Amino acid sequence: MKYVRADSIFPLELLVEMQKYISDGLVYIPKPKSVRKKWGELSGEKNRIEARNREIKAQFRDSNRSIEALAGEYHLSVETIKNIVYRR
Repeated sequence: MKYVRADSIFPLELLVEMQKYISDGLVYIPKPKSVRKKWGELSGEKNRIEARNREIKAQFRDSNRSIEALAGEYHLSVETIKNIVYRR
């Protein structure tokens, strides 16, 4: 993240108004919610977990692997495997 001087980007009227609320320090201006990325979209982690969950469902459905066996193989709790295989 790069710092930008407020007086170089904001109109004077807006800068004066902002100075009424903060005169020294840093102000973070977040992106609008419509522009924000959801968890895992940038790193690809979301896609990796979705692929893993599809694989777990397929193994449970097609090869009749037990929930306990899948939990051991994927290093997840039995409850997590249940949530994955029984979720629609």
